[in-house]
Amino acid sequence: MKDALTTSNLTASYRDKVAVSGASIRCPIGEVMAIVGPNGAGKSTLIKAALGLVPNRSGQSLFFGESLDALRKRVGYMSQAAEVDWDFPATVYDVVLMGTYGRRGWFKHPNKQDNKDALAALHTVGISDLSRRQISELSGGQKQRTFVARIIAQNPDLFLMDEPFAGVDVASEQIIREVLGKLREQGKTIIIVHHDLGTVKDFCTWATVMSDGKICSNGPIDSAFTPDIISDAYGISMMNGGE
Repeated sequence: MKDALTTSNLTASYRDKVAVSGASIRCPIGEVMAIVGPNGAGKSTLIKAALGLVPNRSGQSLFFGESLDALRKRVGYMSQAAEVDWDFPATVYDVVLMGTYGRRGWFKHPNKQDNKDALAALHTVGISDLSRRQISELSGGQKQRTFVARIIAQNPDLFLMDEPFAGVDVASEQIIREVLGKLREQGKTIIIVHHDLGTVKDFCTWATVMSDGKICSNGPIDSAFTPDIISDAYGISMMNGGE
């Protein structure tokens, strides 16, 4: 079986600054992989580089063994909340419905199935009652659930999610974690940029640890996410309270 994502010697930069250097990773189909590392380690850039959203100096990325152009509809991307214009005049339902655009094109009107998928996604994350609310009126947890619903409505096979738990309340965190578990049961592959080291093993099965733009480890959770690896990446004994 092919991997859902592989990168080979991927190097990416912003202007003259190298943000990811020689990154070679893999994520098998059906896994939930966390990408962790200190601030500025290159976690978000790694995802963007794989998707071609930032300039790549070298290397390549394959999705299910093929180029992204060949399989774009099978790959979904959820950006950081900080990159969203929350003042844009759109309802929660509008945003979730946007998730269906990739499979039909931006210039075709949504059909009955698109609307059905959007409503189902809203129900999945527990915000059906917020469908007509403006996104500018949402709490942090509601915002994240809205964008989780949007990527669900897209129905990709690979979910690339940049900090889906950032700024969420406890209830929203639990709901999102349950949703990720259900998606994996459906055979989906999920890759998330994650900051909470204490919860990685609760729901992730695979890990990539980064530091200074380089890959420290990549593999099954028990071998790639160990106290020694984390301590080396963060520079202190993170797994023991920093002692």
